[in-house]
Amino acid sequence: MFMRWAVMLLLVLPGFGWAEEIASPEDSVAQEEAVLLEPEGDELLQPPADEGDSKPEEAPRASSGSGSRWANRLSLETTTWALLPRRGAGTDEGFLQVVPRLELVNPGKLHLDLGASVRLRMWGAETGASLVRKEDWDELSDWGQVVQALTVGGDAPNFVWLGALESYTLLSGHLVRRYNNRGNPDYHPAGALVTGMLRPFYVEAFASDVLGARLMGAEVALDIQHVLFGRQPYPLKYMLSLSAVHDWGRAGGTSEPMTLAHLDGTAVLVSRRDRQGGFEVQANVGWGGRPGEGGAWGAVAGLGVEAMSPKLDLRARLEGRLQRGGFRQGAFGPDYELARFRVAGPEAVPQADASFPDGYSAHGEVILNWDAEGAGRLGQRHFRLTMGAEVFSWGRVDVDGRLETQLFHRNLTVGVGGLAVGAGQPGARYLASGEARWRFLGGKLYVVGQGGTLLFPTAEGMLRPGAFASMGLGVDNAR
Repeated sequence: MFMRWAVMLLLVLPGFGWAEEIASPEDSVAQEEAVLLEPEGDELLQPPADEGDSKPEEAPRASSGSGSRWANRLSLETTTWALLPRRGAGTDEGFLQVVPRLELVNPGKLHLDLGASVRLRMWGAETGASLVRKEDWDELSDWGQVVQALTVGGDAPNFVWLGALESYTLLSGHLVRRYNNRGNPDYHPAGALVTGMLRPFYVEAFASDVLGARLMGAEVALDIQHVLFGRQPYPLKYMLSLSAVHDWGRAGGTSEPMTLAHLDGTAVLVSRRDRQGGFEVQANVGWGGRPGEGGAWGAVAGLGVEAMSPKLDLRARLEGRLQRGGFRQGAFGPDYELARFRVAGPEAVPQADASFPDGYSAHGEVILNWDAEGAGRLGQRHFRLTMGAEVFSWGRVDVDGRLETQLFHRNLTVGVGGLAVGAGQPGARYLASGEARWRFLGGKLYVVGQGGTLLFPTAEGMLRPGAFASMGLGVDNAR
């Protein structure tokens, strides 16, 4: 997303607030959005007291005395999990999936969320197969799934965060855009984010796998207005940023290394803000390439819009992009954990070796949150839509998105998502999934159903198609 709200996207304390699920980093955008934009100095880099310390209805009771700020959540989910072959590849497998979970929160200091899916084989076992599905735990990186979320600190902009990276964007988004580090269903790493500000610099670094040599990168943003005119009441209005990302390809399966770099400039054109929300328009331009490979470069220019109110949070952008010599913007995207083994399209090669055609594209992205009780509440949204799409001049279309809604006093939660890569070309890749949860008996007990399609990388560098279906019960103390 355009730079300044992308900065805020990662300056969050994930998980403070409870609903159907603990919030991921991007869920807290509305709550933290104004933090770096308020005047009066560094003391206002803290979340406002009336938002940062409030809890939704589902907040658990404090675990100790009335003076304690600690809160906890315990849950246990038990479902059947069926893994089904597609196109005659493989055999049916069935598992009993047990997901215990423990969460502890002290706002602004620590958020710890532990839990993992343990799949116990029920049918479809091959000779000598283990009771526990071995693909979920067969390498060191898989043990990262035990950490659902860990935040140390939480006072923007300096904090450390560990957990699953879902739809993660590195600041400007021109290298890492909507990336999912668990896009490979047999690879379950824990990623990490580290952010910090030392005026006039803002820095963000990430690793997709804290237990393996995989995707790592950083972006450094320079506040130009601060350099020229000193400290300003509204920082990061004009910025230059430099980002670099490298994939070692040594975890979650071996793949070819790849390095990309990008230089960006961002300027706020229109900014109107008050206590009820605000409106902002930004412009950005950038240039990037593959270091050490002459002729591999690309350029981008675009506009971003943000609108906020007590119940609505809307962010969107539209960009024109130019690609040359095999470079493309957003190369580390939602499909990357599969594309690193085999790209979508007619070429049966890893992305690092693929010859991406020269051309240009139009890229658009929208993130919309609406809630009748207030869009700033973490994890609570009556409606949420996040979608990105890119249309290339030579006929290719990439689309990914997810739609979620909460209905009937939030007792019913429904979510659907999909991914289409290379649509309009031979060898296009399509994935879809859905989930529904219905709470009853006062919300303590719920029924959950899930299903969707999967692609499993093989040792030969191919992608084996499959599907899954799951249904069962869960219980927690969130209400």
